[in-house]
Amino acid sequence: MKRSCFTLIFLLWAFVPAIAQTEACRDAFLDSIYWKSSDYIGIYNYNDGISEARKLIEEARFRDNNSYLFHAHNLLGASYTDLSDTLRAKGHYENALEYAEKSKNDTLILWAINNLGNIYADNNETANEGITYYEKAIHLATELEVKNEILYPTVNIAWTYLDNEKLEKAKPYLDKAWRLQKESAITDNYLLSQLNFLTGRYYAGKDELKNAKAYFEDAIEVADEFSYLLEASMAYKAYAKLLFKTEDFKEAYAALDQYEKYNSQIFEKDRLRQIEIANARFDNNKYQHNLELAESEQEYQAKIIRKSNEKLFIMLVSSIILVVILFSLNKINRDRKKLIEELKVKNNQLQESKNEAERLSKLKTQFFSTVSHEIRTPLYGVIGLTSLLLEDKGLKKHENDLKSLKFSADYLLALINDVLQMNKMESNLVKLDNISFHLKDLMASILNTFEFSRVQNSNKIHMSIDKDIPSYLMGDPVRLSQILMNLVGNAVKFTEMGNIYLSARLEKVKDERCFVYFEVKDDGIGIPENKQAQIFEEFSQLRTANYNYQGTGLGLPIVKKLLELHNSEIYLESKEEEGSTFSFEIEFEKDIQKQEKPAQIEQEEELSTGEDALLPKKILIVDDNRINQVVTSRILEKKNFRCEVAGSGEEAIEILNKEDYHLVLMDLNMPGIGGLKATGKIRSFNSQVPIVALTAVEVDEMREKIFTAGMNDIIVKPYDVQQFYRIIYRNIDSREVPAES
Repeated sequence: MKRSCFTLIFLLWAFVPAIAQTEACRDAFLDSIYWKSSDYIGIYNYNDGISEARKLIEEARFRDNNSYLFHAHNLLGASYTDLSDTLRAKGHYENALEYAEKSKNDTLILWAINNLGNIYADNNETANEGITYYEKAIHLATELEVKNEILYPTVNIAWTYLDNEKLEKAKPYLDKAWRLQKESAITDNYLLSQLNFLTGRYYAGKDELKNAKAYFEDAIEVADEFSYLLEASMAYKAYAKLLFKTEDFKEAYAALDQYEKYNSQIFEKDRLRQIEIANARFDNNKYQHNLELAESEQEYQAKIIRKSNEKLFIMLVSSIILVVILFSLNKINRDRKKLIEELKVKNNQLQESKNEAERLSKLKTQFFSTVSHEIRTPLYGVIGLTSLLLEDKGLKKHENDLKSLKFSADYLLALINDVLQMNKMESNLVKLDNISFHLKDLMASILNTFEFSRVQNSNKIHMSIDKDIPSYLMGDPVRLSQILMNLVGNAVKFTEMGNIYLSARLEKVKDERCFVYFEVKDDGIGIPENKQAQIFEEFSQLRTANYNYQGTGLGLPIVKKLLELHNSEIYLESKEEEGSTFSFEIEFEKDIQKQEKPAQIEQEEELSTGEDALLPKKILIVDDNRINQVVTSRILEKKNFRCEVAGSGEEAIEILNKEDYHLVLMDLNMPGIGGLKATGKIRSFNSQVPIVALTAVEVDEMREKIFTAGMNDIIVKPYDVQQFYRIIYRNIDSREVPAES
């Protein structure tokens, strides 16, 4: 039980006798029963105490005295609280409140509300309900203008918040309690000791150790002077903990000795009390059972007596009812048969609706997959040709136009990807991969994607990666890229002539698992506090006067859902006109198969790969789309590859039966023999040549089929050109292949 509860129980016992005495003039008999019950409970004789309280309820009901009914239930509530029977205690306190309201005695209502607050505040899970009751007590005491009655629930609210580690919420109530205590005409040393102790706890929690020490010392002084064992024990324990923090070890050990001294006294006192309570609880359980049986038997006998006087009338009515029931049963049976038939029809309709919904869901998935392929294929031509034209020095004067064209195509591609990604997540089709990737390359590639947008908005982008993060991690680089792309894109879109910061920091390493903290920060327009939850909802956008802020409103909802797949969540800090900071943490495995390499060595290896690519390597491009053939060939020829084209799977099989190639780029969707089937046939006679899928389909749906068919890797159209080259270099066959067939 929380210490705060003891305060109000103590106060209740102080005030109840006074009320009882004022009522003694009206009913001395009820008052004598009340005192017997109170005295028994005071010496832990709960059996007799509860018996007298129940007797008080019976007599008070007979006399219709709501005030004494309040006191009786209040005594029972206190008894069951001591016996740790919270459920019964709560029931009796609720009854006490009911009779207090019937008596229209505001003071009794105030006590009843306080007691209910104690019951709820004693449990961390229902602490908020306890605080609600305390607030009601404060409100009522304020209306009655009784300052002492305001003080005690105020202290209890502060105590409850401190027990639940809500320091900032506790502080206003502590301040209010101190003010009320100073205004009080009576000095309550018991309360003063508690207030000093609670204030010390607050400052200790805030690491304001000097203030905490002063309050703990005041609490100890009062508790020592008036021999408040529990208050002294708690204060010395907290004081010792504080002294250890300030490295006053000698004083700390002295405080611990005092704590042990008081604790041993409390233990002895509490042990004797617990023995009494345990014995009382054992006897009370048996007594309670017998009492309930006796009450049930008495009530049953009373019912028999009442019913015997009505037996003749009941028999007559029963006969009439029996006839009515027979007719009703007959009608119910007919209606039942009719309802069963209707239910069968409804079940059939429901099953048909379910089948139709499943069919439509499959159609929607197929539609999105088809649309994805049909839109990505021409976009591949647009983005690829635009990238090639941008590298043509003869078209320098059209550079801005070409960049705008590429930006528009990239924007359309991102839009398609967002819609498809949201559809897949809603259909539970997204599964996380666990593959090796290079974090620095991934982040650099993301920033490179937003170069045009960055220049357009006159922004600067800064990237920092903790040097302690391993170069290679095991995880899902595609999902991580989607998360960072959406966050960086969001920052670039809402920032003009400002700065965007992308950083990664190693939080901790545990059992070869790295916990990496990512942060995307900008100094853009910021997000109003009342909109910060809304922006994570689908199709929700921040409404501004600037028409340039476009988008579907899917980026941040996608981020939130992808992080949920990683068992993580997104955090946002933002102020209007000051910018926004999005952060999250993801757990990765360390790729122990790959050795860490200094950046210089990696650059040398990359250059070495590039030089090797200058040799005339033969690549077969298998694609039925003429534009795609041209784009892919032009991109490869820039790196000195020699390309040949096959327009179908059948043609590719025929060519590879006659000639050797260093690599095959295979489209999946082609008329006749598709890429998967063609790969299977090629593997039947050539297991050496690397085959890389070059496709615009949704890879998540096809990944397993692609690798099962015998392909070595995947490139998704449209692609980043540098990433395209890396996959080519990674997979190209280093064997010597005849220059001519």
